[in-house]
Amino acid sequence: MKSKRFEALAARPVNQDGFVTEWPEVGFIAMESPNDPAPSIKVKDGVVVELDGKLRSQFDMLDTFIADYGIRLENAEQVCAMDSLQLARMLVDINVARSEVVKLTTAMTPAKITEVVGRMTVLEMMMAVTKMRARKSPANQAHVTNVKDNPVQLAADAAEAALRGFAEVETTVGVARIAPFNALSILVGSQVGRPGVLTQCAVEEATELQLGMRGLTAYAETVSVYGTEAVFMDGDDTPWSKAFLASCYASRGLKMRFTSGTGSEVQMGYAEGKSMLYLEARCQYVTKAAGSQGTQNGSVSCVGVPAAVPGGIRAILAENLIAMMLDLECASSNDQTFTHSDLRRVARSLMQFVPGTDFICSGYGAVPNYDNLFAGSNWDADDFDDWNIIQRDLKIDGGLIPIQEDAAVAVRNKAARALQAVFRELGLTDITDAEVEAATYAHGSQDMPPRNMVEDLKAAGEMLKREITGADVAKALSRAGFEDVATSIVTLLKQRTAGDYLQTSAIFDSDFHVISAVNEPNDYAGPQTGYQISDERWALLKNIRQAVSPESI
Repeated sequence: MKSKRFEALAARPVNQDGFVTEWPEVGFIAMESPNDPAPSIKVKDGVVVELDGKLRSQFDMLDTFIADYGIRLENAEQVCAMDSLQLARMLVDINVARSEVVKLTTAMTPAKITEVVGRMTVLEMMMAVTKMRARKSPANQAHVTNVKDNPVQLAADAAEAALRGFAEVETTVGVARIAPFNALSILVGSQVGRPGVLTQCAVEEATELQLGMRGLTAYAETVSVYGTEAVFMDGDDTPWSKAFLASCYASRGLKMRFTSGTGSEVQMGYAEGKSMLYLEARCQYVTKAAGSQGTQNGSVSCVGVPAAVPGGIRAILAENLIAMMLDLECASSNDQTFTHSDLRRVARSLMQFVPGTDFICSGYGAVPNYDNLFAGSNWDADDFDDWNIIQRDLKIDGGLIPIQEDAAVAVRNKAARALQAVFRELGLTDITDAEVEAATYAHGSQDMPPRNMVEDLKAAGEMLKREITGADVAKALSRAGFEDVATSIVTLLKQRTAGDYLQTSAIFDSDFHVISAVNEPNDYAGPQTGYQISDERWALLKNIRQAVSPESI
C-alpha cells in the first residue's frame, strides 16, 4: 500500500524541481564549506603580503587584483581581528549608521565578509539590506525581448514597461546581427513610456560597447566576472581586461555594472572545493577593485545550482548583502526562472522585495514567459497584477505602479507609430499600419504578424555601417512630429557628457534629475527613517483597477 498523502505531495509542482545533497569537494555547497579559507590579512609598507591564509607568493590573479585594488587597507588588519558576530550585529543595529559600517565592511577580506554574513539569519540579512542599500529609494528593471526579434513589439513592450515604472529596460537578441534594431526599438519605446528610462542591449561585448558609444543604449551590465582563476581564463579574460572594459564604458558616459552570481564556478567545473558564497565574495571584490559602480548579482543565470542545495536561496540573499557592504549598486537578480513552484519563486523574491534593493529584479520579464530570451524570468507580464497587489497588501514599494488598460493601449500605439516613423525617416525596413495595430493590443509575439527577417537583418547591418547614432534617431523623430520623444533622447545623450548618472546606483526621474547614492544616500536608522512611501506614491500603489468603492455597491 502507498500513502495517498505522499502520492498527492509527489504530484505537487515543487517536486518537479531538482535537489541535491551537499558535495563540498566539488563546490556543491552554498555557504561555509570546510575548504573555505579562514580570514587573515597582513599589510607591510602599504602592500598586502598575506590574504586569507595565502602568502603573496601564493596569490593567484584574483588574489593579486583584490589585494592591490579591492580592500581599504588603512584599517584592514584591525577589522580582520574583530569578532565576526560583533560585525554582524552592527549590520543589523539601527543605532550604527551605514556610513560607519561601510568603513569596516570595505576593509574586510573576502573570507572575512563571508564569515560575517554567515552569522546572520535570513531575517537579519533583510534588516541589513534595508540599511545597507546604497540608494535610498528602491527601483526595478525589465526584460523586453521576443522570440521573433520583432522591433514593433519591442517598442510597444518597452513603452508599457516604462509606463509601469521600470527605471531600466534591457533587451537581448535571438539572432546576433539584429542587435542594432533591438537597441533602437527599446530606446524609442522606453522614452515614449517615460522619459529618463535607461536601456541596454545585452550582446557580445564589442557590439554592446559599439551600440553604447553611438548613443543607442545608455548602460551595460553583462560584464561577467568569476571567482576562480580557471573560470576567468576559460572565458579568455582577466580582472585587468574587465577593468579596461569598464573604463571604456565610463569614458563614453555609459553607466555599467559587472555581473556575477553564486554557482557559476561549480556549474563550469572549477569551484576548487570552495563554497558558492565565498567565490561570489571574490567576484564582488573584483567588481569593487575594477572601479565598477555596481553589480548584477543574485546567482542570475545559474540560480538552479544554489537553489538545489541546502541554504542556497539564503546564500543568494547573502551575496546581495555583500555587494551592498562593499558600497556597490546592487541589481539583485530575481530574474531567471528556477522552479515549477509559484510558492517557491515568490519566497525567493520576498527577501529582496520587502527590504528593497537598488533594482529588486535585474530583469522582470515585461513580456510573456515564452517571449523572454533571457531563459525566462522568475516574474513576467502575467504577474503584473500579483506584484502590484503584493505591494498594496504589504505597503511596500517594489518599483512598479498599477496602470489602466486605456493608458497602456495609448502608449503602446504611440511607441509603435514612433518607431514606424524612425524606420521610415532613416530608410530602414517598412513597418506597416497592421503591425502598429497588432503591437498596440498584443500580449506577445504570437499575436504579431510575421516580418521579413532577412530584410531586417540586412537593414540592421546597414545601420552599423552607416554609423547611425542616437542623434540621428532624435532628428528622425523630430522630423516625423514626435518632438517630445526626440527631446527625451537628446536629453539622455546630453546626460552622457555630464556623467552624473555614472555615480553609484544612479537612475533618472521623468524630468531627468539624477537619483543616486550621492544625492539620495540611504539614511535608514530605524522606524520612520530611510525610504518612506510618500502619500502621493502610496495613492498610486494602492489604486489597482480591481478595487471597487464600497459606496458603489
